[in-house]
Amino acid sequence: MVTLNKIYTRTGDKGTTALASGERVPKHALRIESYGTVDEANSAIGVARLHTGGMEKLDAMLARIQNDLFDLGADLATPDRGEKLDYEPLRIVEAQVTRLEAEIDELNAALEPLRSFVLPAGTPAAACLHLARTICRRAERLVAALAEKPEERVGAPALRYLNRLSDFLFVAARWVNKGPDGKGPGDVLWTPGASR
Repeated sequence: MVTLNKIYTRTGDKGTTALASGERVPKHALRIESYGTVDEANSAIGVARLHTGGMEKLDAMLARIQNDLFDLGADLATPDRGEKLDYEPLRIVEAQVTRLEAEIDELNAALEPLRSFVLPAGTPAAACLHLARTICRRAERLVAALAEKPEERVGAPALRYLNRLSDFLFVAARWVNKGPDGKGPGDVLWTPGASR
């Protein structure tokens, strides 16, 4: 378990930070950017949840996802250097990806097929979920770049989880705009060239 009794340590005052392994790296290192952006996506989901409290099913899904994103942060903060560790590192597993896929399918079953691209708008909850989606996509790009580095290893389920999560957030935003009772305002659709 984690114990946090003193918040500032002064150890990062020179622009470095410690990974879970104890290894110190620059705060701008790609691995730090990766799990920092995962944390940013998690925070955006937290803001979205300010508007989903009355949507019990969706809010429970988002709560599980927020916990998963801490798992993902722990996964990324513990680099696999091919060496035996004194502990079993927390890693994203395929079951977490599979659960996201099932939840995407569950929410999507209530939606009409799209005939245009969706603007990131609508209800406050939907707008926040779209913002979280775009941050998640940025995290995915960073983790994909990290995984391409020969000296770095990223588990395939971690990258798949981020890819599915952005899909989940897109579908969740559409589901919110439709409304749990089906009487919401619906998607805000892109009209190409509308303001020419």
